[in-house]
Amino acid sequence: MSNFISFSGASNRYPSRRSVVYGKNGMVCTSQALAAQAGLDILKKGGNAIDAAIATAVSLTVLEAPSNGIGSDLFALVWYKGKLYGLNGSGPAPLALTREKVLAKLCMDGQAKDNYKDSGEILNLSATPFPDKGWETVNVPAAPASWKALHERFGVAEFGCLFEAAIRYAEEGFPLQPICSRLWKKNVPMVSGLKNEKMYLPMLETFFNNKRLEPGSLVRIPELGKTLRRLAESRCDSFYTGDIAREIIRFSRETGGYLTEEDLQNYKPEWVEPVRLNYRGYDVCEIPPNGHGLVVLMTLNILRQLTFGEKNYPETVHKQLEAMKIGFTDGKMYIADPRYMKANVKYFLSEEYGKKRAKEIGAEARLPRPVDLNCGGTVYLCTSDSEGNMVSLIQSHFKHFGSKLSVPDTGILLNCRAMNFSLDPERDNCLAPGKKPYHTIIPGFLMKDGEPVGPFGVMGAFMQPQGQVQLINNLIDFGLNPQEALDAPRWQWTGGKTVEMEASFDKKIVEDLKQRGHDVKVVEEFTSFGRGQIIVRQPDGVYAAATEPRTDGVVAAW
Repeated sequence: MSNFISFSGASNRYPSRRSVVYGKNGMVCTSQALAAQAGLDILKKGGNAIDAAIATAVSLTVLEAPSNGIGSDLFALVWYKGKLYGLNGSGPAPLALTREKVLAKLCMDGQAKDNYKDSGEILNLSATPFPDKGWETVNVPAAPASWKALHERFGVAEFGCLFEAAIRYAEEGFPLQPICSRLWKKNVPMVSGLKNEKMYLPMLETFFNNKRLEPGSLVRIPELGKTLRRLAESRCDSFYTGDIAREIIRFSRETGGYLTEEDLQNYKPEWVEPVRLNYRGYDVCEIPPNGHGLVVLMTLNILRQLTFGEKNYPETVHKQLEAMKIGFTDGKMYIADPRYMKANVKYFLSEEYGKKRAKEIGAEARLPRPVDLNCGGTVYLCTSDSEGNMVSLIQSHFKHFGSKLSVPDTGILLNCRAMNFSLDPERDNCLAPGKKPYHTIIPGFLMKDGEPVGPFGVMGAFMQPQGQVQLINNLIDFGLNPQEALDAPRWQWTGGKTVEMEASFDKKIVEDLKQRGHDVKVVEEFTSFGRGQIIVRQPDGVYAAATEPRTDGVVAAW
């Protein structure tokens, strides 16, 4: 096997508290140190990379409760014995949830219907016509079924043991890590004042009463531990057809929800064929729509038509930004549940599309329009094992604390994934019962000449494609090692001509971009710029891995 990515072991271009970590028998990288150790323990007991990924993911539902939970959804890319597999664990809208009901809710809240027809121009990536909490935002939870599906196909460890660490953390308590503490303190005030305590977040009473929420604060969520025990014993079936399902449906009926027995009983995650694009000799692989991994590939398709200068060269950043804006504009316009998409995914991966859109990038910032087709709060983790298996996995509520709905006495927070539907009936992504929405979580995987290079991901809603593109450019175009590639300063397009840039960016680049017409905002707060991890397989079977200082993450190596 050739040396896929050449880099030195030292990190010197972007000063870091961390070094690249090497391991031979297996690795677990994620945003929470205790979760990474939970996965590594499974590897040491004879489990494989898939088992380790599940154990890590289950632990994260406890350790990073603002970002994900049992009521989340999940996407995964799995390299197993010479083949790459994709799992789409996103849930559909409940059969009882309709566009008309959401509009009625908005009108009841004093918001006019006319405000919720999309204009076609992407002016604000995070804008949504939906309520920001409540049952209108809830899709069928998919994470438990996805854990089961992954284990049934690839796992070797006993299923119940994958829950042991998470149960222990929930019942015996765990100390808050520094970045997670920031997320708690930032988001708890937004939800602690909500009315109707029976409906909103009863599981978080312990946290509201703990006014410190400081790093090292010991927290327990015993009701979540009890639920995890039931999931372990039933292989997660109790969530969809058993006692947990009955509690969810009872809560839905009592509080005006839309979830029914039929919604839960009929849910199954989907095995899908990953989509990929060759970028300067490397195959970048993503989950196909309804996920927006396609935005990464569309952006790289445009960038591969262009040439770059040095990484710290203003024109380079300008080209990256303009390509990203185009990719996102087309993605927001056309990506939807594949059963409803009129656009052909192959077109967006074609040379024709890449060249057409690349020609539109000039010297100044612009407001892109969608291409004319007639003319042409989340957690991420990655694992590896001694047999060469690797997993790229991401699960999420979408917004921190999801829908703000908590099923009483279970510790289950429900997602708010339906917020990514459109209410414009002319859009492919318009809300319909049983339909999956445009989806923001995207695990990535890198290959070369048919062989695996490794899993990567950058969590953070609409930052995810932007973080992935910058990570890939750093690795492939600029030759940074994995740690440097994650440490390097980031930008993010937030809509229109507005670009947010980390304070560590060279001031010359900031001023140059302003001269080109970009509305640049330098941001001191770093948690909105994504939290990434990566594992790279070396020629001798040794793994090189990294996680970044924007998170509490750690690389657990064996």
